[in-house]
Amino acid sequence: MLTSSSALAADGQPYQLITLRNAHNVVVTLMDWGATLLSARIPLQDGSVREALLGCAEPEQYARQSAFLGASIGRYANRIANSRFTLDGATVNVEPSQGEHQLHGGPQGFDKRRWAIASQAAAEVVFTLFSADGDQGFPGALQATATYRLTDDNRISIEYRATVDKACPVNLTNHVYFNLDGAQTDVRHHTLQLLADAYLPVDSSGIPHEGLKDVTGTSFDFRKPKTVVRDFLSDADQQKVNGYDHGFLLQAKGDASQAVAHVWSQDKKLQMAVYTSAPAIQFYSGNFLEGTLSRTAQPYATWQGLALESEFLPDSPNHPEWPQPDCILRPGTEYVSLTEYQFIAL
Repeated sequence: MLTSSSALAADGQPYQLITLRNAHNVVVTLMDWGATLLSARIPLQDGSVREALLGCAEPEQYARQSAFLGASIGRYANRIANSRFTLDGATVNVEPSQGEHQLHGGPQGFDKRRWAIASQAAAEVVFTLFSADGDQGFPGALQATATYRLTDDNRISIEYRATVDKACPVNLTNHVYFNLDGAQTDVRHHTLQLLADAYLPVDSSGIPHEGLKDVTGTSFDFRKPKTVVRDFLSDADQQKVNGYDHGFLLQAKGDASQAVAHVWSQDKKLQMAVYTSAPAIQFYSGNFLEGTLSRTAQPYATWQGLALESEFLPDSPNHPEWPQPDCILRPGTEYVSLTEYQFIAL
């Protein structure tokens, strides 16, 4: 179902809202501005319905928050150190958006654009976006699509595709936040399993400062399920960024048929499984959510939502040595990244 908001976006046109439904009465809503996930309402075994995503009360409020709630991120998700990288022997300077660094594609990234609705059905919507040569400093024109499907086994399936006419790093993701308790509660009491053998330490700006580190014997070992709070802020790597905000190199190595993560609500009534073709996930425990607009009169507080962003490792354009596929997309090839969040009522 497609409806228009009464409010106008930055381009002077109304927000377009899309509602997807499946056979089990799961209802997912999105908007075209930022190709953004707004809501996912999941029926539970007791007959109640639980909101699983963080979000704002009205579409126009999304422009007044800086947490990237539910938005599509591009051209390059996460950080590029010092807003520059070397490509085919030449230095490329991109627009900074977090101090001297670039975060999530620049000050006018894909989250701040209206995506066109190419097609829409009861359980699927396809968005498209064109990014011109030089956009936010990136070389070449880029054409992107974002396809959202709500499956009958309760998966929100997100597939990003892109092509370019000049070589360019491409790293698209959705910055959706989850709170499976369905309220503004502390997500550190969620249980997480993250099937990754290595993580990437970062400095206080989120920039990698050393190579990948084995999770064994560290607070970053989620290979067996544990509550997020169990080892929270227990070491310097977390303390630098007020919690978890780190890239994890996944065991699945891009095999989207394997679950790479599981999350359980505090009351164990709702579980989520994550599948992705991306090589890494950025686990962010909502360390700086304080003051972000919510659906209620009370803004979100720190640690009230967690994100599992499927992507290349942060600052990958400057680290071709890392054991993952090349993040540089070249003409004649297509970038494809599939991520699925499956909800299971327990």
